[in-house]
Amino acid sequence: MDASAYGQISPSVPVWLNKGDNAWQMIAATLVATQSMPGLVILYASIVKKKWAVNSAFMALYAFAAVLICWVLLGYRMAFGDELLPFWGKGAPALGQDFLTSRARIPESTHTHEDGTKETVEPWYPMATLVYFQFTFAAITLILLAGSVLGRMNIKAWMAFVPLWLIFSYTVGAFSLWGGGFLYQWGAIDFSGGYVIHLSSGIAGLTAAYWVGPRLKSDRERFPPNNVLLMLAGAGLLWMGWSGFNGGAPYAANIDASIAILNTNVCAATSLLVWTSLDVIYFGKPSVIGAVQGMMTGLVCITPGAGLVQSWAAIVMGILSGSIPWVSMMVLHKKSALLQKVSSLSNFAFSPRNA
Repeated sequence: MDASAYGQISPSVPVWLNKGDNAWQMIAATLVATQSMPGLVILYASIVKKKWAVNSAFMALYAFAAVLICWVLLGYRMAFGDELLPFWGKGAPALGQDFLTSRARIPESTHTHEDGTKETVEPWYPMATLVYFQFTFAAITLILLAGSVLGRMNIKAWMAFVPLWLIFSYTVGAFSLWGGGFLYQWGAIDFSGGYVIHLSSGIAGLTAAYWVGPRLKSDRERFPPNNVLLMLAGAGLLWMGWSGFNGGAPYAANIDASIAILNTNVCAATSLLVWTSLDVIYFGKPSVIGAVQGMMTGLVCITPGAGLVQSWAAIVMGILSGSIPWVSMMVLHKKSALLQKVSSLSNFAFSPRNA
C-alpha cells in the first residue's frame, strides 16, 4: 500500500486537492454514467418492439464509447478549453499526464465582480476528474437524442452521426454556456444542462425525427414495450443517477449540491404523480409508461435550476412538468398536422393503450 496517498501533502495529494470534493465529483460522474450505461441501454431495449431491442440498445452503447474517445481526443477542450471563437474552444487532446494531473480549471470562465475582483472557475480536484465528469454529460446528450429515432435509423448512419454532432453541435453549446463563452459572459445560467443537454438534444431529436419521417400507422397506434419490468429498471437507474447529474453541477460537495439533489427528487416525484393522476382522470386507469414519462419530464424540468430554487418551487415545477407535456402529447399531438409528421420515443410509446 502506498502510504504517500494518505499524506497531507504528496505528489498524489497536492496542496490544492480537496479529497471530499474529488470523491463526490467522481461519484457524481459515475452516477451520470450509470444513467446511460446501463440505464438508457436497458430502457431503450425494453421500451421498443422486440425486433428493434438489440439495435436500440447498441445505439446507446456505441454512443457512450464513441463520445468518450472523441471527447478526450478533441471534444473536451473544444467545450472547456481556450477560446477559438466566442462560441467554440480550441480543440486539442486531453490525454497528457501533466494536463490531467494539474488542478481543474476552465480558462475562459474568468469574470469580474462588481467590486472589481476577478474570479475563474477552479474546482479543488484534478483535471482528469473534470474531463470525465463532463464526458458523462456529453454522452447522455447523444443517447437522449437517440430516443427520437429508435427502431428506424441505420446503425452505420448513427455511427457517423455521433462524432459529427458531438464536435459540431454539442461543444458549441457547452462552450457558450459552461466553458466561458459569450452566453456565460452575458450572465446566462444553466445550472446542470437544461439548455446544453436537454434543449439541444430535444431540438436535434425533433429535427431528426421530422426528417426521418413518421413510423407506420400501425406502429404509431399500437407500440407496446417488449418488457415493462426491465423498462422500469432502466427508468429507475435514470432517476437515481440524476442525483449525480444535478448534484455534481456545483463542482463541489457543498450545500448547493444537497439542495439540488433534494429538489431533483421532489420535482420528479411530483411530476410522476400529476401525470399518473391525469391518466386516471381522463383514461380511467394509470399507465406505467405514462408514469415513466412523468418522471422524465420532471427531471428535465428541474435541471436548469435545481440548485437555484426553493423546494416549494420544485413542487410547482413538478406540477407544471407533469401537466403541460401531458396535454401536448395526449391532446395537442392528435390535433397538430406538424406533430403528426414527427414520430419519436415520446409520442409513439407513452400512451395508456400501450401499458
